[in-house]
Amino acid sequence: MMKKILLILTIILAASLMICSVSAGGFFDFFDNTAADNVDDGKFVVGFNPEFPPFTYKDDSGNYTGFDLELAQEVARRNNWTFVAQPIIDWNSKEVEINSNEIDCIWSEFTIDGRESDYTWSDPYFNNSQVIVVKGDSGINTPSDLKGKNVEVQEGSSALHCLEEHNESLKNTFAQLTQIKEYNTGFMDLESGVCDAVIADVGIANYHINGKFNSYNFKILDEPLTYEQYGIGFKKGNTELKDQVQKTLDEMFKDGTVDKIAQKYGDYGISGGLMHK
Repeated sequence: MMKKILLILTIILAASLMICSVSAGGFFDFFDNTAADNVDDGKFVVGFNPEFPPFTYKDDSGNYTGFDLELAQEVARRNNWTFVAQPIIDWNSKEVEINSNEIDCIWSEFTIDGRESDYTWSDPYFNNSQVIVVKGDSGINTPSDLKGKNVEVQEGSSALHCLEEHNESLKNTFAQLTQIKEYNTGFMDLESGVCDAVIADVGIANYHINGKFNSYNFKILDEPLTYEQYGIGFKKGNTELKDQVQKTLDEMFKDGTVDKIAQKYGDYGISGGLMHK
């Protein structure tokens, strides 16, 4: 009887160890998986904000496009990867999506400054500035003129980070700082008088002023809020994919492909901000 009990206990113990081993293996495999697994399957999944024209946005035909997405698509083509444009609807969730391997990288007018330790970064490829847009007849000519004014900025954006981390004294002079979901709302609010100013990346500002809102009397203040650089953000530690994308992008700079794509967005000042090596 005792031998039977010992045999049963031995079987139970062995089974338990096997389950633990499998579970632990799966557990650690979860953390060892990198976004490069998508590339291993032949896909290059690019996360982007669909409200960041002219870099990433939805055109009048309902297709996702923009300067950054065209660059990413060409990188995928040259590496024989299937390009997948994955919109990040809630921009505040971008870190969760890349850390859970839902996307391979964030390529969407993505500012390096202030996020240096959050991602594995490509080399910077674009010089950007955060600018202030107001009505031409508003009497607002410098950032100090925003004292007592209502200002809007996109939630989770670099412009918001810039205000909160580097220009808090200026922010504290505003009557109100409102975070909006997308900049189309901000420019409509500016026209209707709901707000007095919109702070945005210079590319976004130029896109709206020279595009949908070109008939409105908007202007960009001469003094930018700050200067910064765009890069491609990869999951921290995913240097293998970063290096391959960087190598391909460098080749595209050298053979003139990047400049050619930038010329398509000439009205928005893209060519002037490119960082050639």
